[in-house]
Amino acid sequence: MSKPSCMPPDNNTRTPLYKAPAKACDAHCHVFGPHALFPYSEKASYWPPDADKHALKRLHDKLGIERAVLVQASCHGTDNRGMLDAIKSSNGAYRGVCIANDSFTENDFQDLHDGGVRGVRFNFVKHLGGAPNLDSMKTVLERVKPLGWHLVIHVNAEDVITYAEFFDAIKMDIIVDHMGRVPTTEGVGQQAYKILLERMQRDNWWMKVCGSERISMGPPFYDAVPFAQGFIEIAPDRILWGTDYPHPNIKKHMPNDADLLDLVPLIARDEAIQKKILVDNPARLYGFPN
Repeated sequence: MSKPSCMPPDNNTRTPLYKAPAKACDAHCHVFGPHALFPYSEKASYWPPDADKHALKRLHDKLGIERAVLVQASCHGTDNRGMLDAIKSSNGAYRGVCIANDSFTENDFQDLHDGGVRGVRFNFVKHLGGAPNLDSMKTVLERVKPLGWHLVIHVNAEDVITYAEFFDAIKMDIIVDHMGRVPTTEGVGQQAYKILLERMQRDNWWMKVCGSERISMGPPFYDAVPFAQGFIEIAPDRILWGTDYPHPNIKKHMPNDADLLDLVPLIARDEAIQKKILVDNPARLYGFPN
């Protein structure tokens, strides 16, 4: 059986111009495979090239990143073993966000928690299968609440609008991937962006100012900067940053991850805010030691 693949990452990472502070965290990245050891899901819409924990470590060493949050991607489905293996080998430097369904028991979630997982992710984007079963999702969230976990939502701009009331009813921390994938071509006046700005005034909403390469018209992705700045202005204590390495399903402009790190001083010009985004906020959310 085979599935569509996607572009491999640019592993020729240059040295970034921006020097990240000590204990900086890449709060959104993935490990893929190796598929011979951790097979991809037969239900997945794509099977990417391998990008294992060793490739991720090389990237972070080049960027000067010491910590990471591994986000389970749909290509591995609910089989979180590859992510757990990478967390286990990180000597405390990694945390995780899993994918799960209502077949997972309280004991299953406790095992994931013991393995370093602190959140559960649900995909709503159409190219990855569309919205989940909302009743099943509610069941999962009730089971993880006692662990103090948060919800990570991967949405497109139209999903922000369609499911606004559903998300409003969720009484736990909600972390939005990739700035809600709001296209820069629609401007800061678009409805989805305005909804997200309003939600970021609520104490349980967080935003990942990553995915600039996904919402931008193209390199060097500067058109994404005002969108990130808008979120940071509202809630600097609830902002995360990540690379999204190895950038699955990028169709045109595969970024060099140093270019993405070099956006940080543009979206947050104050060094204290940079430290919040890269160090303090992920440490607080994911329980990294001070």
